[in-house]
Amino acid sequence: MDPVISTRPLLAVAVAGLAALAILFLNKREKLRDAVSPFAAVAMFAIVVSMAPTVLAGGTVELRLFEVLPGIDFGFRADALGMVFATVSSLLWIVAAVYSIGYMRHLHEHAQTRFFACFATSLAAAVGGAFAANLFTLVIFYEVLSLVTYPLVYHHEDEEGWRGSRKYLVYLMGASKSVLLAALALTYHIAGSLDFVTGGLLAGANASATLLAVVYFCYLFGFAKAAVMPMHAWLPAAMVAPTPVSALLHAVAVVKMGVFCVLRVIFHVFGVSMVGELGLGVATAYLVSFTILMASIYALTRDDLKARLAYSTVSQLSYIVLGAVLLSPLAMVGGIIHIAAHAFSKITLFFCAGSIYCASGKRNISDMAGIGRRLPWTMGAFFVASLSMIGIPPTAGFVSKWYLAEGSVEAGQMAFLAVLLASSVLNAAYFLPVSYTAFFEAETKESQAPVREIPLVAIPLVATAILSVLMGIFPYYFLTLADGVIQ
Repeated sequence: MDPVISTRPLLAVAVAGLAALAILFLNKREKLRDAVSPFAAVAMFAIVVSMAPTVLAGGTVELRLFEVLPGIDFGFRADALGMVFATVSSLLWIVAAVYSIGYMRHLHEHAQTRFFACFATSLAAAVGGAFAANLFTLVIFYEVLSLVTYPLVYHHEDEEGWRGSRKYLVYLMGASKSVLLAALALTYHIAGSLDFVTGGLLAGANASATLLAVVYFCYLFGFAKAAVMPMHAWLPAAMVAPTPVSALLHAVAVVKMGVFCVLRVIFHVFGVSMVGELGLGVATAYLVSFTILMASIYALTRDDLKARLAYSTVSQLSYIVLGAVLLSPLAMVGGIIHIAAHAFSKITLFFCAGSIYCASGKRNISDMAGIGRRLPWTMGAFFVASLSMIGIPPTAGFVSKWYLAEGSVEAGQMAFLAVLLASSVLNAAYFLPVSYTAFFEAETKESQAPVREIPLVAIPLVATAILSVLMGIFPYYFLTLADGVIQ
């Protein structure tokens, strides 16, 4: 099918960029300023899904803007993999925008205009990366996302915020300015282009196996947002940010940009055949399996709820990479749809953490005894999202983990099936005690201050919990896109 030439990928990015400008312009008119993000989010989502029929039919929507160097264009292409990321990002921006308004207003946070402007720009960068036609365009948006989320991480402007934001920037920008830049230069030297190619840009390249392996691992660690150990430390450090930012970082834009970039490299730069021939798949699988298990163990030791969720994110991101590098069709489908399954569930969990903090000021799990009886909607949603992260039907997490498990068997890699099963047990060990504490432990006298649900905070988290279940029951959209990626 010939590509459809359209400005819609650019328009999807432009909507969020213009929203950021409108937010800055409406600085003194708070109600109008706050209304910009939800309306822009709906508009972006409508533009993204308007391209879905073409992509689901096996086509692409493309727009080439200008040539930078011979073989390097700045352009957009909406394909199956990009649509997975763009659909999730644009849909969740709608609920995140509403949640952010309720959270920021309730806590009377300062610098709200800067917050909402950076938030909108980060979504523009995420969708721009999703629709990037080549490595050059992808890295541009990757870097923009790093820079524009930096003010969100240091939002509180205290010592803890500055310390966390410095680590955030050093890890992300340091990796991209060193090994990622080297990978881009070597790729261009070998292939003469940075375009994404079905079957792999470097397939059949006249280069040694050692050089290609070096380039591959430069990409794996250069895209530090994927949080593969040891490039993960920035992610827990970023927990100093307000909870809506944590939800953005750990469920939607930042971390998903990282694993999305890694999948682009595996599928469209190296290609599945070359990754298998060079033995890179198995090597990567062992590395990310270590990340899956160690991050889960770290999560078990954290009493701070956001910190526990942060280490859970480190673990869950590596599920996505593991699915891709197992190189079996079922595993690759599981890895791709886990992008959406994890996003819907993890954003719910972070929303719940923020709701608890808004209502009670509590951060530590040990202080949340009995809070589920005062915040039933919040903790009910937390429980549903926890089941999804564990992989219990009929939630989204069950679908993706089922495909990953089946893919491990299909690939004949029973060791990684054991990793998936052990990880699910660990997921249950660090998620279920939170719900048990909230619903079944007795409140202390100190915790019996008035606590109530906040509508603009509670409604979005219930909505995302419902999305986690709906995807588990109706996974066909994301399954069809995933099939389109691996065919």
